[in-house]
Amino acid sequence: MAVDFSHAGRTVEAARRALAARLRNGGVDSPELDARLLIGAVLGLDLTGLIAQAARRLTADEQMRLDRWAARRIAGEPVARLLGRKEFWGLDFALSPATLVPRPDTETIVEAARDIVRADGRQDDALRIVDIGTGSGAILLALLRELPRATGVGTDISLDALRTARDNAVRLGLSGRIAFVAGDYLAALAGPFDLIISNPPYIPSGDIAALAVEVREHDPRRALDGGGDGLDAYRTIARQAAGLLADGGTLILEIGQHQGDDVTRLADAAGLAPHGRPRADLGGVPRALAFRRSPR
Repeated sequence: MAVDFSHAGRTVEAARRALAARLRNGGVDSPELDARLLIGAVLGLDLTGLIAQAARRLTADEQMRLDRWAARRIAGEPVARLLGRKEFWGLDFALSPATLVPRPDTETIVEAARDIVRADGRQDDALRIVDIGTGSGAILLALLRELPRATGVGTDISLDALRTARDNAVRLGLSGRIAFVAGDYLAALAGPFDLIISNPPYIPSGDIAALAVEVREHDPRRALDGGGDGLDAYRTIARQAAGLLADGGTLILEIGQHQGDDVTRLADAAGLAPHGRPRADLGGVPRALAFRRSPR
């Protein structure tokens, strides 16, 4: 006998439990969390609000919207795409089809940059920062929140992505310290910069078809595709960054699994020396590499 997952007439709590069961049966990895996020978004309630209003009944419109989102989530659409936003570094970022969903592993770049700046005693300096392929602006805006006197430039080849990043900067109150430039990597910029950061496309072209459907079907391909060996972006960034970093400036890059040695060789060929050890992500995988420009 088929299970009826309709939310018609259900209380908020009953609808949440039914939605979690539906997502679980549909193969979703985190059904309880996703159910809470989805029903919270439909009702405009946080966790406290969901608890406080557990006994109220859903309206017909809320029921229909929740059912549509459940079907899309089971089909592989990420919760962040359904909601149009994602938390990163404790900040709320709007997304668009032109931007990646920022992931917890990418916070490793922010941590690495913050720690290097602090170790240099420059956390209160007017640092000049560039974020290559800024997407939603998550990395750069998180760093500007950490470094109160820094200013930043976010580059992206996508105008839609830059509009999303600009809107996020405005909403977070950081638009006065940031500029956005359309261009291919660093080609449109003139330095020097104290810090250059990037989460570039690094998936080998032939591996994209094997990615999870949440990524393969819903993240922009040009933000994923790193060329035949996954290293195309690093070749360009290393060469361009070497000419734009200030004396003692730092380049910090997110990398994929097993790319550390290859990226280090590319940086070395461009005159950039490793700075510290690779920074591992939450899963223990080396995720961020830092390189320093030697004084001229």
